[in-house]
Amino acid sequence: MVTVEQVRQVAVALPRAYEVLVRDRIKFRVGSIVFAALSADETELGFGYPKEARDALVAAEPDKFFLPRTSDLRFHWVQARLAALDAEEMRELVIDAWRMCVPKRVAAEHLRVLGLS
Repeated sequence: MVTVEQVRQVAVALPRAYEVLVRDRIKFRVGSIVFAALSADETELGFGYPKEARDALVAAEPDKFFLPRTSDLRFHWVQARLAALDAEEMRELVIDAWRMCVPKRVAAEHLRVLGLS
């Protein structure tokens, strides 16, 4: 099970990322773009994800992933149950969501520094 603190540690360590509190919800942004957010009860993690791939992700693991509410389907977004994620999977999801929001050179440099590129 992943904790809020684990999500925070991954998200705020990313270049240009910062945490905000919006209507009692923790959100992580790059500029004005939210790339990850926790539900008000801190049991779910929403994150940026390519629209064209999200149905397959949800279908593959419906106990772990689910689509956002109908009004948010226009966004590149998926939800996950924190209790169903392990730390490494959460880390990958948050980093991939962040990569969707930053310039390619920023993401490439960060991943190079981490030894992931």
